[in-house]
Parts: sequence; C-alpha cells; structure tokens
Amino acid sequence: MSRARLVKGFVLYAVAIVVLLLMISPYLYMLLQSLAPWREVDRVLFPSTYGWRSYEWLLGGGVGALPRPWLRAWANSALVASVVTFSRVALGAVVGYALAVLAFRGRRLIQNFILFHMFYPGIILLIPAFLLIRSLGLYDTYWAMILPGLVSTWAIFMYANFFRSLPREVIEAARMDGAGELRIIFQIMVPIARPVTAIVFLFLFMERWVELLWDMIVIRDPSKQTLNVLLTTMFGPYGGYPGPLYAAGVLLTFPILILFLIFSRRFVKGVSLVIST
Repeated sequence: MSRARLVKGFVLYAVAIVVLLLMISPYLYMLLQSLAPWREVDRVLFPSTYGWRSYEWLLGGGVGALPRPWLRAWANSALVASVVTFSRVALGAVVGYALAVLAFRGRRLIQNFILFHMFYPGIILLIPAFLLIRSLGLYDTYWAMILPGLVSTWAIFMYANFFRSLPREVIEAARMDGAGELRIIFQIMVPIARPVTAIVFLFLFMERWVELLWDMIVIRDPSKQTLNVLLTTMFGPYGGYPGPLYAAGVLLTFPILILFLIFSRRFVKGVSLVIST
C-alpha cells in the first residue's frame, strides 16, 4: 500500500473520529455530570469522583424539593410509547399488505391520502384533535395520549413499498396451503420484513418516546405525566438541582439506546433494503 493511500486513510479515520466525538459529546457530558458530585456539576468537565447521588435523589422522589413521581413518569412514558408503537407496527403491516397485495375499490384513493398525510403539517391538526379528545371525555386520561397515535401513515408506506418488492409466488403458495390473509401477514410477511420492522419500530418508538407538546396539552394530573412533561415542568422548582436534571436526561435516552443496540444489525440491513427498493 502506497504512502499516499495510508495518509488518506488516516485522515479519513481521524475526521470520522472527530465527527463522532462531536456528535456524542453532549451525551457524554450529560452522563458525566449526572454522576458528578453536586458541588462539581457544570463546574468541571471531568469530575474528581463519580457517584449515584443524583439518581438516588431523583428516584427517591426529589427529597428536599417538591416530591415528583419520577418512576411513575418513566413507566407512563414506557406504557404509552409501547402501546402506540406496537399498534402502529401491526396496523402498518396490515394496511401496507392490503395496499400492496389486495385489489379493492378505492385503493388508489387511500394511497394518495397516505402520501398527502405524510407531507401535511401535523401541527395544524393539533387544535381539532384536542377538541375531539375533550368532546369524547378523554381529557387527562391515558387514552388521550394513546388514541391519536395508533396509526402511522409512514409505517403503512414503508410496509407497502417493501411488500410490493416481494415475489407474489410466496403469497400464492401460502394461500394454496389454506392460510388466511392475517396468517400470511403475521406468520410470513412480517418475519420476512424484520429489517424493515426494525427501522419502523425504532423510529416510531423514538418519535413517541420524545413526544412533548401533545402530552402537555392533554394531561394535567402529575400521576399520568410522561417523563418528558415532568422534565419540562421541573426546571422551575428543580432549577437548583442540575445533577438530577442530567440524571433525568440519561433516564430519558436510556431506552432508545438499549433498543438501538439490540436492533442495530437489523436496522442497518433494513436501511440497505429500503435504499435498494
């Protein structure tokens, strides 16, 4: 290998490492400050010692300030995000299969509506959705956070495009064996589409996990608040506790990191499949 190629490779790796460090530096800083002694938070980059005081204080309910249900808020976020994401994936697979495989009247109209909805700014529907939730008597309930997000047109679009790329012989063979459409979807098509499912699941879970505006509008009871809402409302009474603020931020990003590490292989494979199709 020539010296020029070695130098070029070294420069590329160095640039990649610098870009990576710049991208993850806010997360590393947040993690370090959450483990730092309170007297050193936001005063030094690398703490002299590390401990769990901020997490113990946070999970203990915020002793010394207004008590807040941190574990309950984390559980609320997990509940709402899980229900919404699984519903979006399941309905996305079913509707995507119908649009890609089945022939029925109005299919083109539904496809056009899905494309239109994907480019339509959702913020415009915020007030009508709130008025609808309030008129149904669901204000300040878990259903107010769950129902509006049970369907994702983006998930439908992703599954429909992927199912169109599969050979029809697979579906016809399953039908000849007596399999119904739902069985074909969940026992044949969805397992084949695991890489795409990994992309859809990760993005939709992350989207719902970090949702803030809607949850702030429809929930007032602190026992039903998600972690994002609790983090937003804590800056006033908890402004003098920056360590727990960083600890809460770590707890907020932790599930997304774990899911990405679990599905990273399928995620990368899914991205390549989406690009190729």
